[in-house]
Amino acid sequence: MKLSVIGSGYVGLVTGACLADTGNHVLACDRDPEKVATLMRDECPIFEPGLGEMLARNRLAGRLQYTTDPIQAIHYGEVIFVAVGTPPREDGSSDLTAIRAVADEIAANLNGPKIVVIKSTVPVGTGDELEARINEKAKFHVDVVNNPEFLKEGTAVDDFLKPDRVVIGASDTDAADCLRELHEPFVRNQRPIFVMPRSAAEMTKYAANAYLATRISFINQIACVCDALGIDVNDVRKGIGSDVRIGFQFLYPGAGYGGSCFPKDVQSLVHVARRAGIDPDLL
Repeated sequence: MKLSVIGSGYVGLVTGACLADTGNHVLACDRDPEKVATLMRDECPIFEPGLGEMLARNRLAGRLQYTTDPIQAIHYGEVIFVAVGTPPREDGSSDLTAIRAVADEIAANLNGPKIVVIKSTVPVGTGDELEARINEKAKFHVDVVNNPEFLKEGTAVDDFLKPDRVVIGASDTDAADCLRELHEPFVRNQRPIFVMPRSAAEMTKYAANAYLATRISFINQIACVCDALGIDVNDVRKGIGSDVRIGFQFLYPGAGYGGSCFPKDVQSLVHVARRAGIDPDLL
């Protein structure tokens, strides 16, 4: 299948490389000419084990190409993956400027019906907004699908190739089936593919990151209590982590949660909750 990926950052590169590796033909687009030139030299602009080799292998095989021209990318793929940034605003809400700009470019330059897949982390309702925004102006129909990523830095390629689950948020059955087909090589009936409404898929991404951030905050607070009482928190961690209902992942005391995703996603979820009239005390 011919696929386009708009946005060649962390998520976009991993997505494009892994989909090309299963035989799809991928055109990856980024506006930064220096980044595209780097990729054309088979140099990976980010450090992620296995990614550089996969990018080079698929470019040499003719399955992965690069461009700085978004119109070329819009014309190329039957399915267009969008993986642009949604940074936080001062009030904690997500800045959707970039993804709305991509939607407008798609609407203005469509050369046929397309499926547009949102890989960016976006607030609930964004998929509905973007689908209406595109179809209001476009000459051809577009189905917008939300397909959140659950990648960890350092294991992103392996996470994509061997996912715990695949989440597809779609309102159109054919669009959902297309995404299911693209992900079948990675799950091979051993991992679930969940098809759900777009809003549920958008919330799933936020809820997953917020829960993991909460686990980090929880064990750190337990560690503070243990320190005050002269208790080794590692003994407590072993005692509770051995419970199969709890487990050990994200149950290590240390620095608070950080990185490029957890803080902004928690802030955005808090903003979404407050707009809905909910005071999210736990978050």
